[in-house]
Amino acid sequence: MAESLLQLILDTLETDNVIQDTRSLIIPGHSKPAIAHDDQITILGALNSLLSRDMILYETNEDLTYILTPEGAQLSKNGSHEARIWSALPPKGHGAPLTPSQLKQILGDETAKIGQGRAFKNGWIGKEGDGFIRLAMEIKDSTQADLQEIAETGSLVAGEKVLADLRKRKLITQKKGQWFTVRKGSKFSTSTAKPETDLTAEMLTSGTWKTSTFKQYNFEAEGIPPISGALHPLLKVREEIRNVFLEMGFAEMPTSSFVESSFWCFDTLFVPQQHPARDLQDTFYLSDPQYSLPPEPSYYKRVATTHEYGGYGSVGYRAPWSDEESRKLLLRTHTTASSARMLYKLAAACRGEPLDHDEKEFVHGAKSAGDDKHDGFRPAKLFSIDRVFRNETMDATHLAEFHQVEGVVADRGLTLADLIGFMRVFFSKMGIHKVRFKPAYNPYTEPSMEIFAFHPLLNRWVEVGNSGMFRPEMLEPMGLPKDVRVHGWGLSLERPTMIRYGINNIRTLVGHKVPIDSIENSPAVLF
Repeated sequence: MAESLLQLILDTLETDNVIQDTRSLIIPGHSKPAIAHDDQITILGALNSLLSRDMILYETNEDLTYILTPEGAQLSKNGSHEARIWSALPPKGHGAPLTPSQLKQILGDETAKIGQGRAFKNGWIGKEGDGFIRLAMEIKDSTQADLQEIAETGSLVAGEKVLADLRKRKLITQKKGQWFTVRKGSKFSTSTAKPETDLTAEMLTSGTWKTSTFKQYNFEAEGIPPISGALHPLLKVREEIRNVFLEMGFAEMPTSSFVESSFWCFDTLFVPQQHPARDLQDTFYLSDPQYSLPPEPSYYKRVATTHEYGGYGSVGYRAPWSDEESRKLLLRTHTTASSARMLYKLAAACRGEPLDHDEKEFVHGAKSAGDDKHDGFRPAKLFSIDRVFRNETMDATHLAEFHQVEGVVADRGLTLADLIGFMRVFFSKMGIHKVRFKPAYNPYTEPSMEIFAFHPLLNRWVEVGNSGMFRPEMLEPMGLPKDVRVHGWGLSLERPTMIRYGINNIRTLVGHKVPIDSIENSPAVLF
């Protein structure tokens, strides 16, 4: 059919010089003009084939047509609901009226329900006793006729009012169609012979290349995009957040220790050994090896004493201290364990203890103007972005493994207002401007705040992090000066990513069910 359709278009142009409307064409093998949308798609393929040879030019025109819904097609064939009601009823005085229940048995619930009202409105039927009878001796089923006309032509002469009524009754739907106006091209010919695409040895030998028509090369055609790797949206957002921290003068902490001891993950943070966060349902513990090496003895003793008996203005938890509990190995539940290690190194620098090269880089790596006191303390701004593990029940906003954005600011005279101001600036640089803070309790910060950001897709506020000022019971056993205050916060990487990319379920962002094309097509995030 393809070759015959090409020949039909060329022969029609040869005779008429222009094809004003391709809907007037009759496709070879068809008996009716090509009014249907699928017919025009077929014609478009033939036009593009001829256009590539410069044999024709065409213009695309659009129009709106109507097609029948399944219910409309049924009424076009069997008659409208109201007409079928009229046909089922006896004429007045020529039989017993039919009750509504009898009509339902004969015609079905839908026809009986819809047809009664419209038949009454048209004056075709009337009520007699508990039933219905015919009033009109003859009727014209205009609904069926209109539907048949639409099925035949895609339009209706009766006008927009009737079309609106049929749309309201969900008997027809509107469909955008297209048709084409075709004219002769620069290389018009009635021959459909395809141009040659290759110069062969046989052509050179026989000399037929001299009279052959060759297809032109399209040097502007785009090649097939090569298949390549793509950065995951989490990695894109991670890099953007990292750049925000570096722009604000932070140094990045080392966070390669996925396995930590309970001492660094909980004890140094002044989390009581009886805290529910240490339970098996919240924390993943290692079975082999089960325990860590002992930490530095003097610091360990100060931490244990503060927990059990108090100190530094605190009465402690007044609960027995367990060395076994402190030495348990686990998958870290937060990167605050790394922050605690770095604060301990910062305190060691205050005490004049020697540091290795990497420790000096991270402790003194933050941009700072120094300190006017002579206790060895230097202000520091440190951050990290890495994975943490919690024994969570997975749902739309929780995973057992996720990323935490951790940061600390250590300086003299810091207040809670400084922390709130910093968090607002930080999130605004990420493009999140609707931020709320809610008072909270953390064992190692006082005061403490939960941070919420508005998720436009979920249309609700979502918790994105926790923050506060580290307690003296945590800082002073490390050896930091009494007037040093430390801001600490932990943010989720996944939830800001979900907000930025409009994702409402974290399991479609991370995991084995993530569509590869969603990663390939996710644009870079610009905060």
